[in-house]
Amino acid sequence: MDVGFIGLGSMGKAMASNLIKAGHALRVWNRSPEPANDLVAAGARALNHPAEAFAGDAVITMLADDDAVRDVVLREGVLDAAAKHMVHVNMATISVALAQELVAIHKKRGLAYVAAPVFGVPEAARAAKLNILAAGEEAAVSRVQPLFDAMGQKTWPLGPEPHRANAVKLAGNLMIGAAVEAMGEATALGRAHGVSSADLLDILTKTLFPGPVYQRYGASIAAGTYEPAAFKLRLGLKDVRLALQAGDATHVPLPFGSVLRDNLLAAVAQGDGEKDWSALADVAHRRAGLKG
Repeated sequence: MDVGFIGLGSMGKAMASNLIKAGHALRVWNRSPEPANDLVAAGARALNHPAEAFAGDAVITMLADDDAVRDVVLREGVLDAAAKHMVHVNMATISVALAQELVAIHKKRGLAYVAAPVFGVPEAARAAKLNILAAGEEAAVSRVQPLFDAMGQKTWPLGPEPHRANAVKLAGNLMIGAAVEAMGEATALGRAHGVSSADLLDILTKTLFPGPVYQRYGASIAAGTYEPAAFKLRLGLKDVRLALQAGDATHVPLPFGSVLRDNLLAAVAQGDGEKDWSALADVAHRRAGLKG
């Protein structure tokens, strides 16, 4: 397929690389041009303007947040220049409200729109092991399924309304944050009674909580190693805020989400925003008067 790709951060660059490996013709654009260099060396073509990506069979956008999507995708002329037959696949983690707005904007222009946020860190993206949450008109999703197959290990269909995929993504990240907070509080309790974080989490992640979230982030908490970040804490705060907004819009109370937001905000205020969001555990440790 002839594919445009916008947004070459640690996730986007890995995903784009796998599309090239799968034989797709790739055209790439990034707000800072440097990340495109390796992809160009692998066979991609660098673009001068995001509007140029909205041609061919599909365009994938993998941008950091709502503001970036608005700045890049909704800037003057980008969607107006889009080929009518192409599918826009937005794989970014954005608000439910913006997802609904994008559906209306694309429909007005006669453009196909698919929401496909992912579960997975850059390591999974490089290995093409992402779980992809796909929602949109069935025909549009089917057309871009070969792209999902090149980037992920499984596609989870969520029906014709794109915002459903964004709601699932935010709900999932809310649960991950809750798991990290729980491990932070549990290890603070253990340390206060002479049990190391490593010993406590070794037991708990091999017995009661053997899932990948507990094991991945538990290992980081046990070692006290939060850099380099697989997922930056400031982005976790962004996603929890988006989950709370989605709850407000539908009158869904998320009381623990509010606690999680405040603790993440405390971590950012204490200088941990660029660290992996497993560093949230240190908020609980500091609160208990525990250092290091």
